[in-house]
Amino acid sequence: MTTVRFKAIDEALSRSAVIKDTDMKTSEYYGVNVFNKARMQEYLSKEALEIILSSIEKGKKIDRKTANQIALGMKAWAVSMGATHYTHWFHPLNGATAEKHDAFFEPAGNSGVIESFSGSLLVQQEPDASSFPSGGIRNTFEARGYTAWDPSSPAFIVGKTLCIPTIFVSYTGEALDYKMPLLKSLSLLDKAAVDVCHYFDRNVSRVIATLGWEQEYFLVDEALYKARPDLILTDRTLMGHASARDQQLEDHYFGSIPERVAAFMREFEIECYKLGIPIKTRHNEVAPNQFECAPVFEEANLAVDHNQLMMDIMRKVARNHRFVVLFHEKPFKGINGSGKHNNWSMMTDTGVNLLSPGRNPKKNTQFLTFLICIMKAVFENSDLLRASIASLGNEHRLGANEAPPAIISVFLGTYVNNLLKEIEEKVSEKKMSPNEKTELKLDIGKIPEILLDNTDRNRTSPFAFTGNRFEFRAVGSSANCAGPMIVLNTAVANQLKLFKLDVEKLTKKRVKKDEAIFQVLKKYIKESKNVIFEGNGYSKEWIVEAEKKGLTNITEAHEALKAYVSDKTIALFGTNNVLSKRELESRYDISLETYTKKMQIESRVLGDLAINHIIPTAIKYQNILIQNATGLKEIYNLKDFSKLAEKTIQNIRIISEHISQIQDLVARMTEARRVANLKEEYVAKSAAYASTVKPFIESVRDHIDELELIVDDELWPLPKYRELLFTR
Repeated sequence: MTTVRFKAIDEALSRSAVIKDTDMKTSEYYGVNVFNKARMQEYLSKEALEIILSSIEKGKKIDRKTANQIALGMKAWAVSMGATHYTHWFHPLNGATAEKHDAFFEPAGNSGVIESFSGSLLVQQEPDASSFPSGGIRNTFEARGYTAWDPSSPAFIVGKTLCIPTIFVSYTGEALDYKMPLLKSLSLLDKAAVDVCHYFDRNVSRVIATLGWEQEYFLVDEALYKARPDLILTDRTLMGHASARDQQLEDHYFGSIPERVAAFMREFEIECYKLGIPIKTRHNEVAPNQFECAPVFEEANLAVDHNQLMMDIMRKVARNHRFVVLFHEKPFKGINGSGKHNNWSMMTDTGVNLLSPGRNPKKNTQFLTFLICIMKAVFENSDLLRASIASLGNEHRLGANEAPPAIISVFLGTYVNNLLKEIEEKVSEKKMSPNEKTELKLDIGKIPEILLDNTDRNRTSPFAFTGNRFEFRAVGSSANCAGPMIVLNTAVANQLKLFKLDVEKLTKKRVKKDEAIFQVLKKYIKESKNVIFEGNGYSKEWIVEAEKKGLTNITEAHEALKAYVSDKTIALFGTNNVLSKRELESRYDISLETYTKKMQIESRVLGDLAINHIIPTAIKYQNILIQNATGLKEIYNLKDFSKLAEKTIQNIRIISEHISQIQDLVARMTEARRVANLKEEYVAKSAAYASTVKPFIESVRDHIDELELIVDDELWPLPKYRELLFTR
């Protein structure tokens, strides 16, 4: 075995994993690298502590004098932890995180230095960062972009650097990141939800959105990864025939975690715990070498920061164990893809989960109010929600038989669905009779005792109610959770505002509050019930039914993204001051540009591999077959030769046909790419890539995968699926 592929496999099998562990209890080191409340109490004055806590809990502004006190305390803590640098840590629109490190010192007299960190450096910086995508908001020659401290997400230490979570805005104040609109949407939802809560409980003064993400991912041996240029450059396999065995035995899901993988998981969990990331669950997922982790739910802004941070930690820790983590939504054709399920709910400052039923009809009416308003928001903004999870990677995953379809629907469970039907039928548009009121209250009162047995999870639903939260299952594994959360928060907040207005219109007509609430809920149920689907989202029948219901089925990402710049979306975000028209247009342009460039890279990598790796290998094997046939002809008579060499000659012809097809398809793909690149606007360019370049990527692959079955295994230049998926 002399090929690169076989050397890589030998290295993977002979190597022992690096194991980092600790005998300490998790509680003894949890959050040790976070400037949390306990650290603040130690390093800040009482006055500064009260102000920063008020900022976190109520959004109050921190003055510069207090900022200086906080900066001094934060620096003292960080230096005591061995930190030498600090950075503003933010989420630019490339989907990753960004940081620029500065040292904790200033030149002093006598050629010395002093450790320094002021409030002005804490609160705001100008990191340049002009090369990040801006969708036309900034020119690359205009360097000014500002980062501003987000006190609601605590500072933390990674390595020797103090990381300060911040927003990232342009010189003109427009958002260049995910965090700023996320914070705006959370504030909007807080106010709208509190206003509605006051119909049921006047003690509520704050509502926070909560998020618990579930992160799916693949692990690939580092040596095998390095032998696959397509994985290195595109994060997915652009070729590779299905393994004889993959996930069909269903023996990997929830199975025993391999020792080397468990060692990796243990180390990255320890690193997460140090940073206050509450990872709770880990398990094998459906596909071989696919896994999942999930934390306890947190306030949504913090949960988003933690997910981005956790992904970075996983990549770093994986290297210690000679693994590479794949977050691509579909790294392997024909097997389970990876998602990032976003479990979303709302909590009041009185300790009530607004999506959990209560112990009396009043609390359950509140529960139904929020549930139905969410359902209505999803119905009214289904295309926008689809846009929020659209990407090239997720395009491969959505609609496959392991992920939700591209059709946005809501699953509520049998009992809740039946209850909504009862409200629709029983509630009178005028005054409700005493019997109607009593019967409805009795049914509503039964919710807690029946709900647990009637909300079985529907894994085929993109947006499913699961007992005390909604699970947005369609989010891709590589995505920043903030994208779909911005849309969901804004859509729901807007619907809650409309609900309050609708109720007020009726109460002004002297309809009693309770009756007004139910009349509005009945109206919403009638208007949005088509979005409810309880069946198998994988079925072909659902596609037909969804079309009859008027639900869209937008399978291609570049088409789905158009919803970001529709008049309806611009009005939704503009009216609620979350994103301006210009900011929405910039996000649309950035998403199309990313979609196009990723497909461009895939096409170029595939062309290179096909022409410079696969075809030479196929020709080499073909020559071996030709030599074999020639030798047989010299030894045997024509009759015996024809019989003995029949299969060999057939394979020579088949290989020639595949080589010819690959050469032709790659040439046509290259020309299609050249033509598409001539288009200046990414709206036209992305459409051209989707319609004229993408089909060639799959066609070229088909021929390469057929050659993989014919060519001598020892000659094949790339690790195969059976090796990538089953090496531990």
